[in-house]
Amino acid sequence: MTQQQLAEAVDASVYMISKIESGASGTRFAMIERLAVALEIDPAELVAADLPRSTLQQTRYGHISRLLLELEPEELEWIGGVIEAALKCRRKS
Repeated sequence: MTQQQLAEAVDASVYMISKIESGASGTRFAMIERLAVALEIDPAELVAADLPRSTLQQTRYGHISRLLLELEPEELEWIGGVIEAALKCRRKS
């Protein structure tokens, strides 16, 4: 994917993508999420320098993380409640 294509996918300028890629500029988590979705990777791969490429992508965690990135805030809150309830039941058994 070119910088132009990535910029269009995340609604940013090519200049900003270039600055982020080169490390000349940081960015907010919302942009990291948009970049991760566009690149089909886990957001952690964009911020963890020593994480081997696609380590998280190959795991169930990576798959779930990508699904969560696509949720609206109210959906994310609901699924968080489901996870908490499931873990609570698991701890009791």
